[in-house]
Amino acid sequence: MNSWILVIIAGLLEVCWATGLKSTHGFTRLWPSLFVVVTLIASMWLLAAAVRNLPVGTAYAVWVGIGAGGAALAAVILHGEPFTLARAFFLVLLLVAIVGLKMTGTSH
Repeated sequence: MNSWILVIIAGLLEVCWATGLKSTHGFTRLWPSLFVVVTLIASMWLLAAAVRNLPVGTAYAVWVGIGAGGAALAAVILHGEPFTLARAFFLVLLLVAIVGLKMTGTSH
């Protein structure tokens, strides 16, 4: 499988576990906690598989960007956090940075 697809899937799984943390109530609830642990492990495993063929710095930055941006959007949608013009601007800026890192990164 294409390594960039692995990074994207790993980033989406990061969104899942990061968003799921709120539902664990400090890891006191079994099923949400299990969901967070499983998606965290899967996310890390896919990222580790991807960096076999990609520069670790670029892949990690893209993974973190997908996770951070996705978690911020998920918090607005799922937890009712405010979506301000400033927040929208910085999410777009994050997206531009992710695309820029991917486009300027080198493969080996």
